[in-house]
Amino acid sequence: MGALILGCGTAITSGDWPKLASSTGSPVHEIPATPGKNDVDPLVKADDVTRVVVHGTDADLAAVILRLMRLERLDELPVAYVPVNRQRSTVARLWGLPEDTVELALTGSDRPRTLVRDDAGGVLVGLGVVSPAHGTVYCDDTVALRGDANRIEVTPSQAGVSVRVVRGRLRRPTVYEGRAVQFGVDATYPVRDGVTHARPMTRWTWYRHTDDLRAVF
Repeated sequence: MGALILGCGTAITSGDWPKLASSTGSPVHEIPATPGKNDVDPLVKADDVTRVVVHGTDADLAAVILRLMRLERLDELPVAYVPVNRQRSTVARLWGLPEDTVELALTGSDRPRTLVRDDAGGVLVGLGVVSPAHGTVYCDDTVALRGDANRIEVTPSQAGVSVRVVRGRLRRPTVYEGRAVQFGVDATYPVRDGVTHARPMTRWTWYRHTDDLRAVF
């Protein structure tokens, strides 16, 4: 089979979808936005898949990567990403993706990329947000917040996570790097890759997964 090409949600209406569908002999699949187990697992379990190409949003990419992690195929399958809207994609910025991502996705080489997990069973590939935050936040053993912040942004980094604490317009944001960030805050709804968690949380952790992602960038 070679490359497994997944068009998530409305990605099939994008200008890149015809190029993906016609540039390879591999089959292409239309699957829902933020796909789940039944959408992804039967496709990525195939022995002849050599890479996975996700065309969609950062949330779609995270959903597919979560299934690869659950199936223990992270170390076997490179993952390429063709964002439907590069300007809105934190992953495109973090990975340094070019304007034309189709050729890279189909033929580029993979490199290790930090994968971040959370203690609610999800993964973070782009941007995590807690807003507002009132309480205590640790980045490893360092106090990143004690009190109030308008917004805390978390992205994967080489160390594990990069934590940006925004306290207000008149104060410069502070940035911390570490393996993990732990929140003990008033009830809030964390947002990971654009998807709001289903219920309010007072404790939340993002941390570096033991295995890296084989990302094409």
